[in-house]
Amino acid sequence: MVLKNKYWLIVIGCFLVVSCKNKTSKYNDNQVFRFNEHANITTLDPAFAKDLRTIWATNQLFNGLVQLDDRLEVQPDIATSWEISEDGKTYAFNLRKDVKFHKHILFGKDSTRTVIANDFVYSFNRLIDSDIAASGKWVLDFVDTFEAKNDSTFVINLKQSFPPFLSLLSMKYCSVVPKEAVDYFGSTFRANPIGTGPFQFKLWVENTKLVFRKNIEYFEKDEKGNRLPYLEAVAITFLPDKQSEFLQFIQGNLDFMSSIDASYKDDLLTTDAKLKQAHKEKINMVSGPYLNTEYLGIYLDAAEKEVNSIKIRKALNYGFDRVKMIQYLRNGIGTPAVNGFIPKGLPSFNNMKGYTYQPEKAKQLVQEYIQETGNTNPSITISTNSQYLDLCEYIQREVGKTGLEVKIDVLPPSTLRQTKVNGKLSIFRGSWVADYPDAENYLFIFHSKNFSPNGPNYTHYSSKQFDRMYEESIQITDNLKRRALYQKMDSLVMESSVIVPLYYDEVVRFTQKNVSGLGINPTNLLTLKRVKKAKIK
Repeated sequence: MVLKNKYWLIVIGCFLVVSCKNKTSKYNDNQVFRFNEHANITTLDPAFAKDLRTIWATNQLFNGLVQLDDRLEVQPDIATSWEISEDGKTYAFNLRKDVKFHKHILFGKDSTRTVIANDFVYSFNRLIDSDIAASGKWVLDFVDTFEAKNDSTFVINLKQSFPPFLSLLSMKYCSVVPKEAVDYFGSTFRANPIGTGPFQFKLWVENTKLVFRKNIEYFEKDEKGNRLPYLEAVAITFLPDKQSEFLQFIQGNLDFMSSIDASYKDDLLTTDAKLKQAHKEKINMVSGPYLNTEYLGIYLDAAEKEVNSIKIRKALNYGFDRVKMIQYLRNGIGTPAVNGFIPKGLPSFNNMKGYTYQPEKAKQLVQEYIQETGNTNPSITISTNSQYLDLCEYIQREVGKTGLEVKIDVLPPSTLRQTKVNGKLSIFRGSWVADYPDAENYLFIFHSKNFSPNGPNYTHYSSKQFDRMYEESIQITDNLKRRALYQKMDSLVMESSVIVPLYYDEVVRFTQKNVSGLGINPTNLLTLKRVKKAKIK
């Protein structure tokens, strides 16, 4: 009974934090930004911010040396400026002297202090500590040493030049954390995060609600000198059903909704990706390029003989119409992926002639496979989650006309991720979202040194020619030469048909009419420090 009472006290307390009817609160609902995260959040530790939902949450709580603006340009964050050596191997960062960690209680006392360079030394050491096993350890693979020259100077030495390194440092993995808080909370730091961001942790009832409060000592200011953020709080719910999320948004109970789901796309959008007239007076919609390629990945070490055949893999690529798929199943949101793996929106986009809809060629390839192997009933299995079932069923119907049977295995998202990593799926539906705005981010997952489960090469693609070009490209500082090499690598991967690109995605954001300042960017990073909510008349 005691535990049950405690649970209800937590839930009631959580409700009061965001309730506009709470007379003792210093702010009302107009100062709370509300959104739903249907996929849940498992940690608030930035060292483990490997997926978009965790990145969105930790982006409100933590800062790093640098940050990206909405144009994907590197801007100062805790570092005010930096110098890069001529050989591109040494980076010296000059730190702000007015950045403080969130107020928190350690050993029964209120604590806070100013961030110094040694905090980055600790945070980076923690990131690469094998005992921690942080998801973001790989971002420092090119780093040789780092040190604090003094309290306000942090120096990083690379093993070799790596042109995208500054962008890499903008990832939440590289956030600064206080040693004393991590030591105090230990493994529970994931649920007791202490950072420097515009919002600070308030309450987390896992699987129910997460609440952040305004950091009144946040260091950034707007152009007029007003201290950020404008909002007083952020409230995140965890409704697992996208249809329920949509209904909550339409009813005005959520301020923001991202992306488009099959369950409600026809209620919101026309077939040419426009907001329907019935919603134009109630909500706003913005869209833009998204550095995300949606694809089918083919595991080359799978036991199934079919996926080991390049003819079957190419038949799958040629066997369905991507243009119609995007128009009718996604209401025009996204660009059909008839080029390479690198998406539109990056300068290295490869305008090569990729896999277009060629049903007769697909049929011919299947027949050639049958004649060569004697397998008269070739079949493949595509593993996906329910969110992309409609796309996979479309592929199943179209490719089935070529003589290749397509089966579909629907798995929960977490199971799909885990079995993909462990090489238990012959063909899987995947998404690759850029962590930093350089095409290297899309190519390193095909390097043979990155075989899963120890890296993100889930297909186990291996090519000595590709590896040689990749290792050469990451040492080239000339952008044009590096991009030309990127495109050659992209063409090599596509020729192998180890993946089936589906579409290059778009960022689509819906907000209530009283929300402003949210912005949009090609990495779909959610930044709330400049968001305002006007009172509803």
